[in-house]
Amino acid sequence: MIPLSAPNLAGNEWQYVKDCLDTNWVSSVGSYVDRFEQMSAAYNGVNAAIATSNGTAALHISLMLAGVKRDDLVLTTNITFISPVNVITYVGAEPVLFDVDPATWQMDMELVAAFFENETTVTPAGCVHTATGKLIGAIMPVHILGNMCDMNRASELGKKYNIPVIEDATEALGSTYYGKHAGSMGFCGCLSYNGNKIITTGGGGMILFNDTELAKKAKHLTTQAKSDPYEYTHDEIGYNYRLVNILAALGVAQMEQLPGFVTRKKEVAARYAARLKNIAGVKAFQQPTPGTDANCWLFTVAFENQEALAKHLLAEKIQVRPLWVPMNKLPMFRHCLYINDNDRSGKLYGDCLSLPCSTNITNAEIDRVGDQIEAFYKK
Repeated sequence: MIPLSAPNLAGNEWQYVKDCLDTNWVSSVGSYVDRFEQMSAAYNGVNAAIATSNGTAALHISLMLAGVKRDDLVLTTNITFISPVNVITYVGAEPVLFDVDPATWQMDMELVAAFFENETTVTPAGCVHTATGKLIGAIMPVHILGNMCDMNRASELGKKYNIPVIEDATEALGSTYYGKHAGSMGFCGCLSYNGNKIITTGGGGMILFNDTELAKKAKHLTTQAKSDPYEYTHDEIGYNYRLVNILAALGVAQMEQLPGFVTRKKEVAARYAARLKNIAGVKAFQQPTPGTDANCWLFTVAFENQEALAKHLLAEKIQVRPLWVPMNKLPMFRHCLYINDNDRSGKLYGDCLSLPCSTNITNAEIDRVGDQIEAFYKK
């Protein structure tokens, strides 16, 4: 089987994990947590980074820090892994789902702008959805597949209506937008280190901050809001969202290799694009948002007869995956407001497959995938 996106543990992972085991620093404090946070802040060009147990926890804390409250509305994309939409409900808020741009497959910021212009009212309490009277609590763009949302437009709208922009950059570590790293441009940004991401700690996440006071608050909330270094006193409801030292050790080793991983992902994407461009069944490649240098996390293509192609490739021991089911088609989110332009999200879901693109995939394996796709359409 050629895997879809497997971890690449070819650096100092064994050495650093052994150091944790040898010194007994395996739990929620230790030098590797500090190093991982410092490396993440430096790489992404922000003032502070706070490690979390996973990317979902990072998103949850971010919404809390932004002041999103029960019955608020949070604007996000209809095509995404479910985490950002779930966490909106964790704080009692309600998602407003937006269709995607037809070329970049990112949250369509022109639809968002039209929503603000036509369906909201600015009041002394804040910007409200005119039809329901509910406050708009946050804008949460999700950088899909390593490409990036139009952050200039998102930031412009956030400033105009005084609404925080929380970047879900969980798929876009290493991507830049006009030279700025994913996750560095909003109120805060969130990263994920799940096993299929460009770097992994097995499970883990990070919140990126330009505001160091917000970072301190995030550290406090993610460590059970413990308010005394000795006594077990707590000054508010907190969360056990800490990343443990032994996983942070993996993160440090992975961060050391990240520039090479990004380079390889781009090489893989370029080789696939060259191999597939003349195959009749290929409908479209994802186009980078203007100003974006993408990390090419998952190489995803729109195909004719996608379902049958997937069955063919899986039978040939080539692991592929469809896009996520659009959020408005899931039973718990069908009631949510969905702002769309002829349901581009649904069409994209019906066409797209992600192809194997691990950082350690070989060129011969890429060519084998291309050969099987071509063979399928010739049949």
